[in-house]
Amino acid sequence: MKKPTILLIEDDELDIISVERSLKKIESEYMLYTAYNGIEALRILRDESIGLVPDVILLDINMPRMNGIEFLQVIREDEKLKDLKVFIMTTSSEGRDRAEAEELGISGYIIKPLNYTENTKRLDSMDAFVQFHLRKILLDESI
Repeated sequence: MKKPTILLIEDDELDIISVERSLKKIESEYMLYTAYNGIEALRILRDESIGLVPDVILLDINMPRMNGIEFLQVIREDEKLKDLKVFIMTTSSEGRDRAEAEELGISGYIIKPLNYTENTKRLDSMDAFVQFHLRKILLDESI
C-alpha cells in the first residue's frame, strides 16, 4: 500500500516544526516533503526522478521568490498538477489573499500561528486541521 504524501511549502522554520509536530498525531504513516518557496516546490513536483504526486499540499502564502498565490497560478495552469489538493496557511487577514486563493481552487485554509500556548484551539488551527481534515484525506487516499 502506498504511503500518503504531503508537500509542505513553508519558509519559516518554526512553522515547519509546528506542522511536523501536529502531523505526528496522525495515526497513519505518511511521507513529508518540504520546500522553502514556490520555485523549490515546482522543481520537486516536476522532477521525474522523484515522481512526487502529493495527496495534499500545505502552502504558505507569504514567501520569498515565489509566493503562494503565484505558485497556485502556476500549478493550476499545469495539466499534470492542476488537480492537486492545496490548503493555504496564512497570517494574512487580507480578504483579497483568501479570495484570490479560493478563485485558484484551494481546498481550505489554516490561519497562523499554527499552534497556541493557551488551552483554546481554533477550528482553523493546525491541530484541528490535522484531526478533522488531513486525517480523513490521507486515510481515504491510502485505501
